[in-house]
Amino acid sequence: MTFTRISHFSLFFSSFFFLSSTLSSHLYPASATTPEKDGKTRSLYSEILRDEAVARLNDLGKVSDADGYLERTFMSPASVRAGFLIREWMEDAGLRTWVDSMGNLHGRVEGMNASAQALLIGSHLDTVVDAGMFDGSLGIISAISALKVLKSIGKLGELKRPVEVIAFSDEEGVRFQSTFLGSAAVAGILPVTALKISDKSGVTVQDALKGNSIEITEDSLLGLKYDPASIWGYFELHIEQGPVLEWVGFPLAVVKGIAGQTRMKVTVRGSQGHAGTVPMSMRRDPMAAAAELIVLLESLCKHPRDFLSSGGNCNEQTLESLSTSLVCTVGEISTWPSASNVIPGQVTFTVDLRAIDDVGREAVVYELSNQMYKICDRRSVSCIIERKVGRFPKHFAKHFA
Repeated sequence: MTFTRISHFSLFFSSFFFLSSTLSSHLYPASATTPEKDGKTRSLYSEILRDEAVARLNDLGKVSDADGYLERTFMSPASVRAGFLIREWMEDAGLRTWVDSMGNLHGRVEGMNASAQALLIGSHLDTVVDAGMFDGSLGIISAISALKVLKSIGKLGELKRPVEVIAFSDEEGVRFQSTFLGSAAVAGILPVTALKISDKSGVTVQDALKGNSIEITEDSLLGLKYDPASIWGYFELHIEQGPVLEWVGFPLAVVKGIAGQTRMKVTVRGSQGHAGTVPMSMRRDPMAAAAELIVLLESLCKHPRDFLSSGGNCNEQTLESLSTSLVCTVGEISTWPSASNVIPGQVTFTVDLRAIDDVGREAVVYELSNQMYKICDRRSVSCIIERKVGRFPKHFAKHFA
């Protein structure tokens, strides 16, 4: 436990110092001088980039809609409270702030040339259910902290281009089952139909915004799109959310791209019956079928070559990429009628499938669907596979790496 805490503090300081150094090296004119790393400056770095930043991450981690765990969804009371805190910290760092009509919080400094292409930095302020407190928050707080250092040493106004920090209102898609509402609006790829998506209570995205005094129309949604010609680049510091860096002993790494994603909903229907009176040989049990389907998914994603090599749909490069990047998850299962003494009549589960190779991902989805239908036929149950979300992979610009 002690090792974990020391590791985290080392990571915080390394991460924030890296971001601050990146701002200094890329955003100042060639003739500008950066502050000498004397004892006073190093102390300032430690105070803002580590001590204050960690305290703010802890404070933000306590802002939750749930008791006992962290949960902030799009436009929920906790998300609004978190936005107030972040806005206060942005202004403390010398940034001009505003909230757009999709609930994204912006903080901007113009630097020496307000018309130059801007560097965008940020992450999301919403969370999954029972989230880690660094997810999203780390990218926001680190950006604010780095800019506060520049303000403290009198260099914030000497940036050669504008820098804008964005705390996106939604990435996770927990409330409306539609991911990236905030960033998709800024990118100009969010369809206007998204405003009419409803949560489990029947509240639409548009209603949720209006409930927080944010009016949005189709025209104002389209107006949120940033002109690509006005953007120099986008940078995001993010917690890994996995064990790899800790396992190899690296505090930081550069991400080469974002995996493409497919989300599916699988519904298996069988014959509902009494647990004590229906013989095993006569059952059409959707729960047992769903269990076999889930094991199939695990096998395919652990050993994609065993399933895809003979079909001719994937070349060696794609197969190699899948062997290192393909991940698949079943995170949600529901049954009907969900009673301990009843053979279910229906089982529904979700599939989250990700890979950096788009051709490979589609090949996996195709093969998975075919194999699932075969299993359902063999077990005399029906199977419906719905694709709910599809995201293309994105490879990052090499010069930022």
